[in-house]
Amino acid sequence: MSYKSFQEMLKKVFLAIFIAAAISCSAGARVDLNGEEPGTLQPNAAQSVIVKDLVSLFETVHYKKVPFNDSLSSEIYDVYIKTLDEGKNYFLKSDIQSFEQYRPVLLKDLTEGDLSAMFHIFNVYQTRYLERLNYAVSLVDTEFDFTKDEEYIYNRKDEDWFGSEEEAEDTWRKRVKYDMLTLKIREEEGKEDRQKRIETLTDRYNNLISQAEKTNNDDAFQIIMNAFTGAIDPHTNYFNPSFAQAFNEDMARTFEGIGARLMMDNEVVKISEVLPGGPAFKDKTLQVDDRIIGVAQGDDEFVDIVGWRLDNAVSKIKGPKGTVVRLKIIPAGQELTSQPTIVSLTRDKIVMEESSAKKETKTVTGQDGKTYKVGVIKIPGFYIDFEAYNAKDPNYKSTTRDVKLILDTLKQENVDAILVDLRGNGGGSLMEAIELTGLFIKSGPVVQVRDTRNRIEVDSDDDPSILWDGPMGVMIDRFSASASEIFAGAIQDYGRGLILGTQSYGKGTVQSAIDMARVISPANRLLLKAQSSTATNDAELLADGAPAFGQINITMAKFYRITGSSTQHKGVIPDIKFPMIYPADKFGESSEPAALPWDQINATKYSPVADLGPIIDSLNISHESRMEKSPEYENLLEDIAYLKEREGETSVSLQETKLRAERAENEKRSKARREARQASLGLPEDSEEGSTTDVDFIEEESLKVMADMIGLIS
Repeated sequence: MSYKSFQEMLKKVFLAIFIAAAISCSAGARVDLNGEEPGTLQPNAAQSVIVKDLVSLFETVHYKKVPFNDSLSSEIYDVYIKTLDEGKNYFLKSDIQSFEQYRPVLLKDLTEGDLSAMFHIFNVYQTRYLERLNYAVSLVDTEFDFTKDEEYIYNRKDEDWFGSEEEAEDTWRKRVKYDMLTLKIREEEGKEDRQKRIETLTDRYNNLISQAEKTNNDDAFQIIMNAFTGAIDPHTNYFNPSFAQAFNEDMARTFEGIGARLMMDNEVVKISEVLPGGPAFKDKTLQVDDRIIGVAQGDDEFVDIVGWRLDNAVSKIKGPKGTVVRLKIIPAGQELTSQPTIVSLTRDKIVMEESSAKKETKTVTGQDGKTYKVGVIKIPGFYIDFEAYNAKDPNYKSTTRDVKLILDTLKQENVDAILVDLRGNGGGSLMEAIELTGLFIKSGPVVQVRDTRNRIEVDSDDDPSILWDGPMGVMIDRFSASASEIFAGAIQDYGRGLILGTQSYGKGTVQSAIDMARVISPANRLLLKAQSSTATNDAELLADGAPAFGQINITMAKFYRITGSSTQHKGVIPDIKFPMIYPADKFGESSEPAALPWDQINATKYSPVADLGPIIDSLNISHESRMEKSPEYENLLEDIAYLKEREGETSVSLQETKLRAERAENEKRSKARREARQASLGLPEDSEEGSTTDVDFIEEESLKVMADMIGLIS
């Protein structure tokens, strides 16, 4: 994963939290503890039951035995405040001071199913959030002075909370000024369109306000629960029903619906992508940028969805395979006042091929002068469609099944080696990690698992067949985690292949997904079922009439390699090392305060395939020699140094000349790199090829290492 890709990933994660935490609705519980209610959200009865039974579940089955005391209550409080406003952009100091009364009692409240204090804090946050954005909207047409030398502190997490509204407004004035200046600098040279910048920022802020005003108590509850679970363990997560569905679909790489990606555009649902092979693709009646203004199930009446939240609209459009959904469509390019067209589609099962394992064949020349073919298999996650698997569907979707097909194809292409790319692979199904390992070893143990009672289970590959017995390598990075580390660790321990890259994430814990309906006590289920007769939202009900409770992914065991070493914290150390772009103390398990420690158990009995030690020593000599002469390696080191240098920066100049100079310097640096690479490739200076942004230096060098390995083995 490149630094740019990682930044984009962080933006998506932040946006998901941002919209969830800043998104109005229902229910009735205790009134605000202070007698004044800045927001309108309050917990419902089901949420109170869920949290009470969830606390009991933690005390009985969670792997980490944490004392439920005042110290944990304080940690929950800190995590919750940080989750809502880590950048200290919204709360006032007086808000935080008023919240301190809840610090010692939050855990006791949760144990009793009392969410009033947590919801009160959330409501204050939402109020402050809307105040800041509405103030930003009021400033967009200000005539800013971009010659004035002042700074905007964009990273305020080490600053104090706003001492007053005036201090908050001054920071947000600078925020708007910075946003406006950024747009101005992005404009083409000589072009000045202040009105367009005003419209762009107004739309941007109003869109955020619109999303915030759609917040419901499920969103607040999701944030609250993850603050609670995150204070105990970074990998235990509560998912409300819609989040649970999304998680399980991602694990399966399949879903049932019309086969289109949707987005919000000015309060209207818009089609952003039509997925190949789905009903919308086959029907050819829907196009990118078409807008959906109404939805009907079969022959039912249409429901107007303009102004709806995206997740609610999606739940109306998706549905079981074989059912019919009708859509009112305003075609792309037409005004919303145009006469809509009616499209009828039969939903089907959609396979998300773009996030499945893929292959590519690369040609590389070794030090011996010979040319070799290497099959690169990119695996983005360890996925399996459990529903189809349990139903004994012979064509169920899984990582191992996909890689089997890829290996068959690569063998037909007569590749000399296989390179498995697990960079950025956050894990997934343990079963898939074991079965995938089995494609490359004859049989034997793959991983050890210790549960809450200290019982150790050895999970093995029992299939003696091997799909690939030739040279292989596995690429990992700091974001290769969990099941990725099990696979890479087993390949390394057996001496089956090379591990190339940087130290992996270090997530050595096992989570089990539990439907909260199984956790809720019978008495509470009956009580809630009786209350559900007043529910107005069908999406909140299960088929039997009981409220949907969501899902908890809870840590119940710990991984250990067959050598007995835990992957927790330490992860997998590669045989062929590359510089680490992301520091271990800021990214990975080592950066998680509530993470479990590293430990060790006895090794299990296994028979290594080979001792690659002597080969690894020789390969490292050649690898390091190439790295020292490589311009890309030098660029990588420069990038790491540059990031380290800027790591502590928290502010940016609001003086136009300074920002333009900084941009010019960055462009000069990029141009010099591009020209140097073009020269090394023998390309003319004005060629569009040779861009360093498209260079995957880690893969290129890994392929060269694989060529060296093939030569040595031969």
